[in-house]
Amino acid sequence: MSKTAIITDTDASLPLELAKERNIVQVPIMVQFGDESFRAVYDIDDEQTFARIDKSGKLPTTSAPSPGQFAEAYKAAFDAGCADILCFTVSGEVSATYSAALNAADLFPGKEITVVDTKNLTFAQGFMVLAAAKALDEGKSKDDAIAIALDVGARSHLFAALSTVKYLAMSGRVGTLAAGLANIMNIKPILTMRNGKLDLLERIRTQSKAWQRVVDLTVEAAAGNPIEQMAIVHVHAPEAAKQLEALLRASLPCPKEIRHIALTPGLSVHSGAGLVGSCVVIGK
Repeated sequence: MSKTAIITDTDASLPLELAKERNIVQVPIMVQFGDESFRAVYDIDDEQTFARIDKSGKLPTTSAPSPGQFAEAYKAAFDAGCADILCFTVSGEVSATYSAALNAADLFPGKEITVVDTKNLTFAQGFMVLAAAKALDEGKSKDDAIAIALDVGARSHLFAALSTVKYLAMSGRVGTLAAGLANIMNIKPILTMRNGKLDLLERIRTQSKAWQRVVDLTVEAAAGNPIEQMAIVHVHAPEAAKQLEALLRASLPCPKEIRHIALTPGLSVHSGAGLVGSCVVIGK
């Protein structure tokens, strides 16, 4: 086992079993329903989150882990005998998580803690973390592991279709009237990552066309190159994820293994239930 500990946050959307298998610690994004606070992934999942939202008619708030939470994770790693720590966070453009991880590192003078802003989120971030863990397990240096992870991040693409703008309206990100009109017209926004930010790429009419557009964008991103890794990300939509995988497999050569990944509450409360998308690493 590597003497370098790998730490990330739950916006990487790593399933707990997979993280445990790869010795990756995830510091949780916090989800707040009124006076109740939950750790994303550990205390609450997407299904439970949206059951609460639909019952109350209100969105929870989310917050980055505190420096104290990262400090606890760092201390536990050092207490377990790790020589140094490599921490990968969700993009600093969308969360204060990166800053919290950096501030926590300052609490350990003399200890080697490297914090990397992935400029990504969900399984694009997850792919980077897994690549670093694999590199360390193979005996590569920490610097090499960082370079490998950043290379994976640079070759990653995320395209996702929202199922509804209902939750955007609840968050105040679009007006209620605009959301109502969008639902009447069956508009399905397409999201992607640009310069570390989750941006609206296109607005597509109907779910079937939105899914096909996600497929087309994935094909365009591959540009004839092999797809090294692929995951289907979704928010409480396992059947939709299966349908999108079938469309992708029918349209381009896909890896044998395609993971279906829950977005996790730190992200899903902002996108809404029903989101489905492709997250790919394009081969060289």
